[in-house]
Amino acid sequence: MPTSADANTLLAEIATIGADPERGGYSRPVFSPAELELRAWFARNAAARGLRVETDGNGILWAWWDVATDDSAPRHDAIVTGSHLDSVPGGGNFDGPLGVASALVAVDLLRDRGIAPIRPLAVAVFPEEEGSRFGIACLGSRLLTGAVEPDRVRALRDDAGRSFAEASADAGFDPSTLGADPERLAGIAAFVELHVEQGRGLIDLDRPVALAGAIIAHGRWHVRIEGRGDHAGATRMADRQDPVVVAAETIRSLRVHTLVVDDARGTVGRVKVTPGGTNVIASAVDLWMDVRHRSEEAVRRIVSEVTAGTERAAAAEGCVVTVTEQSFSPTVAFDPGLRAVMQAVLPDAPVLDTGAGHDAGVLAGAVPTGMLFVRNPSGASHTPAESAEPEDVAAGVEALADVLEHLLTR
Repeated sequence: MPTSADANTLLAEIATIGADPERGGYSRPVFSPAELELRAWFARNAAARGLRVETDGNGILWAWWDVATDDSAPRHDAIVTGSHLDSVPGGGNFDGPLGVASALVAVDLLRDRGIAPIRPLAVAVFPEEEGSRFGIACLGSRLLTGAVEPDRVRALRDDAGRSFAEASADAGFDPSTLGADPERLAGIAAFVELHVEQGRGLIDLDRPVALAGAIIAHGRWHVRIEGRGDHAGATRMADRQDPVVVAAETIRSLRVHTLVVDDARGTVGRVKVTPGGTNVIASAVDLWMDVRHRSEEAVRRIVSEVTAGTERAAAAEGCVVTVTEQSFSPTVAFDPGLRAVMQAVLPDAPVLDTGAGHDAGVLAGAVPTGMLFVRNPSGASHTPAESAEPEDVAAGVEALADVLEHLLTR
């Protein structure tokens, strides 16, 4: 069996899948050829380890290390680990895949140690964690827990106009099976997700691995501004109804209102101008705001203030604004009992909060959940600059295996 150092080898196997020659890094949206190839890669590696692989009605992959000799026997008190394989546009190779590869190799390490689990273990892969194609982050875990309505998900559309239902069917999934799965959740005793750190906490502390304390509140809002398209040369400035002018005010306002709230984060990372010609006054602008803070109230206040400013700018320009909340997650404090167990197993690991959302944060409302972070020497994430040193990857696998060993044998 492989040892923990082989997590780096597993990651090297997927180093060309979904590589983005334009943005750099990787673009692996859900149901894309790259994401489907990664799912197949995971299934092969899980099967090679003798794990039983299944896909549930929400497209979540589960690879089971069962303690029962009968694979059809009910699974109770299961320990689950894993992460996701999709990416943001031009993302790094560690955000998601590190947790999946580390989980597989942790199974190897537990077997090397001769561990005989008294409860089953599953490695799970959640689809559309990033929300880069259909706009809702952690979509697989939200469906599993009932945090989002299946009909709403089926109707979601990507930038090409394809619905989630159409895209999933094209990829070989049945969209009619989407929805909450309380029976599966009831069989999970704990979920532990390993993830590359998306920040500089471990760099500053000079530690390879940390435990998660909390995920701060965060949400996404779609802002659509409609004006009147016209000719850039023939239309006087005073006669224009230019949605780009309003969009610029929205972006400026978000920065202003976020900066005055200590430790708040506000981002517009995506803007779509229609029709998008250099010599054309736009007819519409779509932009997406991402706002985060430990206080849900602070997030809501920032969005409210920005929305009010956008509406004033739109009225002055003769435009119409619609603001739609796509998703929102309140601050999540991970299960204190599970974190106490993890701290006992890993006494030298610091506890860090994170501003990044994760499937573990969604699952925390349904099952005891915890997270491990692996040091990222660049401190950067959602970018090709994201990285992890081989020795830190190995340390993360060791830490995950130590935690899983404790949970699986007691």
